[in-house]
Parts: sequence; structure tokens; C-alpha cells
Amino acid sequence: MKSRTKVAIIGGGIAGCSTLYHLTQEGWTDVVLIERDELTSGTTWHSAAQVTNFGMNQTMVGLKSHSIRLYQELANDPEYPINYHHGDGGIRLANTEAQMDGYRHFSSMARGMDVTFEVIDAAECARRHPLISTNNLIGGLWDPMDGDIDPAQLCQALARRARKAGAEVYRHTEVTGLTQHADDTWTVETTKGSIDCDIIVNACGYRVNEVGAMMGVHHPVMSMEHQYFVTEEIPAIRDAGHRMPLLRCPISDYYCRQEKNGLLLGFYEQDCKTWGMDGIDPSFTNALCPDDLDRVTDVLEGAFERMPALMEAGIHTVVNGPITYTIDGAPLIGPIPGKRNAFCIIGLRAGLGEGGGHGWLLAQQIVHGEACYDTWCLDPRRFTGHGNVELTALKAIEDYQNEFRFHFPHEHRPAGRPIKTTPLTPILAAEGAVFDVVNGWERLAYIKPTDGFEENHSFRFNNTFDIVRNDVLHIQSAVGLTEVNGFNRFELTGQDVHSFLDRMVCGAVPKTKGRVGLGYLLNHQGKIKSEATIANLPDGRVWYGSAAASEGHDMDWLRAHLQPGQDVRIDSRTNTDTILLLAGPRAREVLSAVSRADWSKEAFPWLSVRECFVGIAPTVVMAVSFSGELAYEIHVPNAQLYAAYLALRAAGEAFDLRLFGSRAVESMRLEKGYLHWKADLLTEFDPYETGLDRLVKMDKGDFIGREALRARDANVPTKTLRTLMLDNDQAAAHAGASVELDGEVVGTVTSGDFGHRVDANIALAFVDADVPLSAAVIVDVIGIKVSARFASVPLYDPEGSRLRA
Repeated sequence: MKSRTKVAIIGGGIAGCSTLYHLTQEGWTDVVLIERDELTSGTTWHSAAQVTNFGMNQTMVGLKSHSIRLYQELANDPEYPINYHHGDGGIRLANTEAQMDGYRHFSSMARGMDVTFEVIDAAECARRHPLISTNNLIGGLWDPMDGDIDPAQLCQALARRARKAGAEVYRHTEVTGLTQHADDTWTVETTKGSIDCDIIVNACGYRVNEVGAMMGVHHPVMSMEHQYFVTEEIPAIRDAGHRMPLLRCPISDYYCRQEKNGLLLGFYEQDCKTWGMDGIDPSFTNALCPDDLDRVTDVLEGAFERMPALMEAGIHTVVNGPITYTIDGAPLIGPIPGKRNAFCIIGLRAGLGEGGGHGWLLAQQIVHGEACYDTWCLDPRRFTGHGNVELTALKAIEDYQNEFRFHFPHEHRPAGRPIKTTPLTPILAAEGAVFDVVNGWERLAYIKPTDGFEENHSFRFNNTFDIVRNDVLHIQSAVGLTEVNGFNRFELTGQDVHSFLDRMVCGAVPKTKGRVGLGYLLNHQGKIKSEATIANLPDGRVWYGSAAASEGHDMDWLRAHLQPGQDVRIDSRTNTDTILLLAGPRAREVLSAVSRADWSKEAFPWLSVRECFVGIAPTVVMAVSFSGELAYEIHVPNAQLYAAYLALRAAGEAFDLRLFGSRAVESMRLEKGYLHWKADLLTEFDPYETGLDRLVKMDKGDFIGREALRARDANVPTKTLRTLMLDNDQAAAHAGASVELDGEVVGTVTSGDFGHRVDANIALAFVDADVPLSAAVIVDVIGIKVSARFASVPLYDPEGSRLRA
């Protein structure tokens, strides 16, 4: 075994083998893989190994497409071919129109990644899969690339190619300890000696937290027992003359694919079971859990109804093995939060089908700092301190029970709630609040009109439309109050704060005390990394505010770029303070009634910040607006939050103050063309493509990403972010919807909603830069070809007179 290497990967399943191979493809060959037993001896060996192109966002579709291309290449390698049934096709069934709308949206989204899905009716489902009944069936989504692969052969093929490129694989070598040194390098201690490395990768499957504990971290990953069985030969399959398509059924919670002349049938039962919560036997390798078919009886009954031929088939083999889940069901691939030179590729519940793409994207991050796609949907930092064992277990169970049921827009399922609250959460609930979830926080979405109101989640405009409209119009004419909890807030102190921020931000950094500015942080490729509100408090402290979900992401980025000797301290106030947002033309009157400070336009203009009291509560108030109306962010320590809230509510009675929620803010920010991090602000695009030219100062001196921007022609972007107005009153254009011109996809929607102040259906989309502004484009909205036109930004109050009033 080597004594030193550049990258050490721990774990020899699909995650580790794919990462090893792809690192060599990126030019790094001084890399090793360490496996405690044989390759594929964990979850990988018993995987059902389905390889689908289906994903619920473009990053997932893109990585799956890469997997399929790679697997085809491996299968066709004359030196080491592997078994890959490619292109059998697969159907995801549906028995509601709402599900069919979802499939139509995913089909539109996939087209932007050059992937073609087909939405088909029940009769066509039965024609393509002659074993199924159309009872209680409306239709489905057809994926022509669906198939399955041999897990062991796949991993051996990847390892073989990696070895040929110079990588090394150490089998039967257990990792026993990890030590990080002052220079951020690592030592990996094993049963066969120690190896020093620059970078470490945790690819340990269901043993992820055994290795995590060695580096002092806990990963929100939980294993679930998953059962499938393989049937004896079924004559209808034997005599069909073609391979049967794969089937995934959200109606009865099962999947099946052809296995020889029978079927492999897998179950996602409601009476499911976690695994390994109290530790894992060290000898559990190439092993299975005891069979427990009684637990899947209800699912099996549904499968019999859908596929009557199963009732005549015998069971050949039963498999019950652990598979890993995360809090939201998506993998954790990228930097380990709070650690330097440490990455993970874990929580791969569908590892074989996606693993080629997962390793591809991780290798790019390790070598280049970013991948070709924005990987936030996979980023381990999307979960912060709330990702504990108990929450992860509850969410894993819920996700397992809903394996083939995608989330509808604004659908936040109940397991593990509430995990993050403020003193106002029960107060708002008593007022009729409905909460969405942001980074674990229960955030006010809207106030129910009646006690019995329930939202009918849909890809179409639903029964919250008029609630949001009324909120928006009331804010436009009077004043509203809402809580914005979990907003990321760092306090920066020290002599070098502004020089540090100047290097981090691509534009001008406000330095005047009592003033606020907006800044954009770029990565080393010159693409958008983050967005920050920078406020210079009168006493010299600087507050850095960003999206709630960015807490771990931004802290890692800022701390990673502190230079030796710089006098900068970064402390988080994210979990100790909360924002009360007061918005509307009468907001100044309400604030004046609860605070002795002078709130006149002259004394406290737009983009001002000051410390003051609201009632008896100490606060920091900023004159900033995400709605386009006169607005104040009132930052309050949680201990005084209720006091500030009571004072504002009492004062607001004279000015018709009402509560509103985040759904109204989303509508209003689109009317103003304000951008949302990880919706419109992505690592795939630079500030020029994103329309932020005015916030880039190339002549201000060095900043991260400057040289990359200079190397590109800023006047000729390949994509531009544009605002669209849609001729459609049925549904918003959800993220991923395709923009078409003359039948070709020329863009992708990033955000969409109805703008109630301008009475228009609005979308933001990255569109090919050469598409003329006068072009009559089409947006595919849940299968409806909607006429759209480009519009100037902002649509509402283009002079900004209302927020400066």
C-alpha cells in the first residue's frame, strides 16, 4: 500500500468505484480506493440495479444521462463487456390527473437536457406492458432509456479502468481512524498501515456514519430494509418475443423488471423498517436481513391487481437488504460541512442507476471546485444542524413510503415537523398560519381563510391563488407583516472586514456606516456562488445576510478564503435572531408608532440600517425590500421576538395591518425581477448571463472569479436570464419548463408565478442569447404549449419609486 496519495476514497461500492474512475478521467491518477472487504460487498451487491433517465430536476436528469452513456460504453467494451439491458423502456403509472400534470412537467423539463419522455394514456401503457391491467389507471410516463445492469460487473469495470489509468484499489483493508493535520491534509489509518492524503472521500454506503464519526461529523443518512423477490418463469414473459418494460407504480407502491423469464418485484410497504440505528455488526458484509414477506402483503395485493399473472408465479428468491436514504431522499454528494479537503458521496438510495453520474459530478467538484451542473440539490450542506438521527429516520420512513410519489409544488410532508421554530410559530399557527419549510424552519406561507381550509397541491393554480392575490393587493395598498425565520445572518468584525469582502464580492462593497448594499460572490470559474446583503451597522459591525438554505454553504466559502493574518471574525446569528418584515405604503406609519426613532424618508432612506427599539425589543432595522413596496426588515433577538411582534400588531390596528406569508413575497419578487438563490442564481451562469452587469466592477481590484470573467467576452454571453409573460391562466411555469422557438428548446424556466399587481403570469428563464427579444416563443407548461413574450424588467414600478417612498 502507498504511504501517500492525493485522494483516498473509502468504500468500494458503486459510489467509490465511480468516483475513483472519474477522478482519473479528470486527470488525477494518484488516487486510491480502500475497501474493508471485497468490492460491492455492501448495498451494491444486492441492488435491483435499475437504470432510469427520470429525475425531478435537470441536474438529476443530466447525471443519469451520463450514467446511461457510460454504462453503454462499458457494455460495448470488447475487452471487458458487462451485462446491461439498455432501452427496455419503463413506465411510471398514474391514477390521478394531478400526477399526469406532474409527468407532463417532468417531460418538459427533461427536453431541456436532450432527454425525451412520453406521456401516454392507460391503453398505451397496457399495449407496451401487456401484463398490466388498466383498472384504476389514467396513464403514465414512458422512459425509453430505462433498463437494468449487473452491479458487480459495473463496479469491476469501473475499477479496472481506473487501475489502467494509474489508480490503486486496496481490498480487505479496513479503515480504523482518520486524522486531519494543521495543513488540512489527512492521515488514513488502516489495518494494513497508514496512508497520508490531501483529500478524503467518504463513500461508505450504510457504514457512512462509522467513518463520519472518525472525523467528528454526523451525516443525515439512514438505512431502510428493502425487500424484493424474483419469480419463477412466467410463460407470458417467456413467449413475449421482447423484454418487458420496467414498471413503477405509485398506486400500489411496487416496481418490477424482467429477470430472465420471470420478474424481479420490489416493495415500498407502509409498514417499513429502519435498519442499523443502534449499530451495525462488523461482520455484516455480503449479507442480508431476514426475509419478512408478511410486511409486504398489502403491497403484494396491489401488485396482483395490477398484474394478475403474478398470482400464478412461484417465488424463486427473496432479498431483504439495507438501502440508504437522506432527509429529502436525494444523495449527499460534495463537500462535507465544516471540513476542509473532505468530500462524501453517500445516501445513494438509487446508487446503481445514478452512480455513474454521481461520481462524475463529485470528481469535477474535487478537481475543479465546481461541476458542470449546479449541484445544490445534492450538496451535503443543504441540511444544517437539524439533520439529527431521529429526524433522518422519520424522513427516511416517509420517503420510503412515498417512493414513487413526487412532491407537488409547495408540498411539505408532515414527518419530522416541526424541527425548527421560533417563539412566534405557535402564535402564528393560532392565527391560522400554514407553514412551508425552509432549511428545516417552519416559515409562514399564508393565513388560512377558514379553519377547515386545506390546500389542494397541484402543478396548476390551486385554491391558494385568491389568498395570495388578496395578500399582495393589501400590501400594495396598506401594510402587511410576516416573519422571515432562518434567514442566514453572519456578523463580521475586525480591522480587515471590508478588504476581505472586497475580495469576496465582484461589485462595490458598501463601507459607509448605516448603509446596506447587495453583493454577489463568484466561484473561481467566474460563475455565481452566492448573493449577500451587506449591512454596515453604526457601531462598525458588518452583517452578511443571505438565503436561509445557504447557512453552511456560505460559512464554508467565507472561512475557506480567509487569508493568514487577516483580522476577520465570522460569527453566526442565524439561529439566534429572526426577521419581522413590515411591507406596504403605510409601513413607515406603523414603525413610527412603535419606535422613537425618526423614520422619515430623509432620516432613514432606502438601503439604510440602524439599531433601535421596537416597543421594548432591541432591534436592527434595514430599509430593504424584496417586494418592491416600502419595507423594513426588523431583525430581533429571538428572546424579544414576541415582544416586537405584539408591539407591531397593536400599532398596526390603526393602519389596517394584516399578516401575510412567503407565497405573496414570491409573487411580488418576480414582478420586480428579483432573483432567488439556487432558483435563478446558479453556478452554471456568470453575472453577465444572469443580468447582473451593473453589479460587477472589473476595475475595483482583485476579487475571486475576476480573471475567469476577464478571460471570457462579457459582451457575448451564451445564455441570458430573461423575463417572460405567459398567455396562460391555468398554471405557472415551474422550474425546468422548456422554452421553445420553432419547435426547438432554446431555454429553461428557473422561476414562475402569477404577478397579481401587474395581472400577468410571469416566468424567469435562461434563454439562448441569440434569440431576439421580439421572438414569439412557446413555454411548455405541464404539456400546454403556451405563447409567451419577453418583457422588460421590472414589470412593476420600474422606477422604484414605491420602495423609495
